[in-house]
Amino acid sequence: MKNFNTILLLTLMSGFCLTAQNKDTKKADKQFARYEFVKAAESYNKLVENGKADAYVYGQLAESYYNIFNTEAAERWYAKALETSDNPEMVYRYSQMLKANGKYDESNQQMDRFATLRPSDDRATAYRKNPDYLPKILEQGKKFNVQNAEFNSEQSDFGGTMNDGKLYITSGRNDSRKTYGWNDQPFLDIYTISKNTDGTFQEAELANNTINTRYHEGLVSFTPDNKTMYFSRESYYEKDFEKDSTSSAKISQLYLFKATKLGDDWDMVESLAINSENYSVKNPSVSADGKTLYFASNMPGGFGEFDIYKAEINADGTIGDPVNLGQKVNTEGQEMFPYISSNNTLYFSSTGHLGLGGLDVFYTKEIDGKMAPIRNVGIPINSNADDFAFIIDEENDEGFVSSNRAGGKGSDDVYEFKKLQPLCDVLTIATVLDDTTREPLSGATVSLFDAEGNKVVSKTTNEDGVAEFMVECDEDSELEVVMDGFDSKKVQVAGSNEEENNVQISLDPIEKLILPESIDLAPIFFEFDESNITAQAAFELDKLVQIMTKYPDMVINATSHTDNRGSDSYNAALSDRRAKTTVQYIISKGIDESRISGEGKGETEPKVNCSSGCTKEQHAENRRSEFIIVSDTAE
Repeated sequence: MKNFNTILLLTLMSGFCLTAQNKDTKKADKQFARYEFVKAAESYNKLVENGKADAYVYGQLAESYYNIFNTEAAERWYAKALETSDNPEMVYRYSQMLKANGKYDESNQQMDRFATLRPSDDRATAYRKNPDYLPKILEQGKKFNVQNAEFNSEQSDFGGTMNDGKLYITSGRNDSRKTYGWNDQPFLDIYTISKNTDGTFQEAELANNTINTRYHEGLVSFTPDNKTMYFSRESYYEKDFEKDSTSSAKISQLYLFKATKLGDDWDMVESLAINSENYSVKNPSVSADGKTLYFASNMPGGFGEFDIYKAEINADGTIGDPVNLGQKVNTEGQEMFPYISSNNTLYFSSTGHLGLGGLDVFYTKEIDGKMAPIRNVGIPINSNADDFAFIIDEENDEGFVSSNRAGGKGSDDVYEFKKLQPLCDVLTIATVLDDTTREPLSGATVSLFDAEGNKVVSKTTNEDGVAEFMVECDEDSELEVVMDGFDSKKVQVAGSNEEENNVQISLDPIEKLILPESIDLAPIFFEFDESNITAQAAFELDKLVQIMTKYPDMVINATSHTDNRGSDSYNAALSDRRAKTTVQYIISKGIDESRISGEGKGETEPKVNCSSGCTKEQHAENRRSEFIIVSDTAE
């Protein structure tokens, strides 16, 4: 991806190295200033070979390799440069290169160093808050199947926007183009690829010359009616650039353009009013309703190198004022490649949020005017390389992501993916405590139930009284906690969009249920006109079994009651069946039948007098079982 950063961005990125030039470095510096990083690296290396290198040369070598994503060489020269320097940004990039090379412990050491040098930086505070982020990302598991796309070339290929049966990508495969000094590859063009009915792709074709120029063109996005296309292009086309007096390099920006569909092709290309010769705007993404344009820019007033913005698309096609998405999304690093999906999930790539290395893909969603927590998409979408231009069809869970990871066909490749599992999860952390001592309870069984009452999984609490569950975002659930010697409990857990949901559950000793004359269970309710034991009834009756097991001399009489609907004789028979069912359940759990008896009371002892009418809830209160202690040696 490094070959499509803007020239202005690179000036900012390499600025900390530009203060120690001398006559020996003049040639290499000129090549570097022209963004000819391959040649610059060769020239700086010659200075090393000739014994004319210092911290400045080592830093320039590191930056040259960083910009062409030669991570091993960049790591080597950053380490050398930092022997005599404490430049925070250089330290940060060094940590990124270590991470890209799989050296996670060493990367964290440099992040500690960076956080000490620049403690107020968002990247530093995020790391300090969550230093063990890498295992958490990896433990999310693989929620996607990712495959290298068949249409990739040996040059740079990225993007992947479907429109009207065609896939639009950006590629440097046009050998007739002049090569770009940055990486000695041809300038980038927009290509279209038709998709066959069997899912395979035809040969890539250049978009027309109204869209493609001899300069860089970038990613595209379309309005819902397919009549307007937005895309990036270098400002050279508008004859907007600055000339560096030292290197004679022409410094351009990236602009956003829109084209109109005429017949079967694109024409009438217009520059957007939000473009400026003072900064870049790029990576367009149009919302599903066609009313909002998202993009990346390094315009003044942002939080980092590139930030993500949105702007209203007016009814007449003009673009409103850019609005920065705020510090929750944007960092001091780079946030680029926004994609707003059909369900309004915002995906983007970032070097500033905690990731696996290089650019990682993240996602969030605006809820009630606020951005939800920023989440890493995880592996295998993300790698220790640059992963970007994530685009997904939320209807069929398929899409494309681009990456310069090892094993591809070119410097950047497009990867097809299929989502296998829900992406957004909340870590529900259940902590079980003894309500009397407030000590954690190890060995408690915690069961997770979904919103429909289906048991999903059961876990046992660890020595800290903790059991953890992954729950899909915004989904209600229920936790059931059972522990020998304690009153079992069920807790409703409301759906959440936060990354973690901490639930504390305190259990009373089972003895608290023993009253002077009865066992204080929650009412054992029955469905109308039914006598079978429900799951809720079983949950409560198991508490009685636990008490009777602990106190073997205890004898219980279970009384069953009905509501007043139906005849007296019918209700008497129904309550008798319910009492016998309750007794049989207790006996089935190993309690001797001599210790448990049942008696049907019919409608003779209502909790709520319904002679003048009752609500559905009041009738339910009358349909109950109660447990009277006949004899007891418990203290």
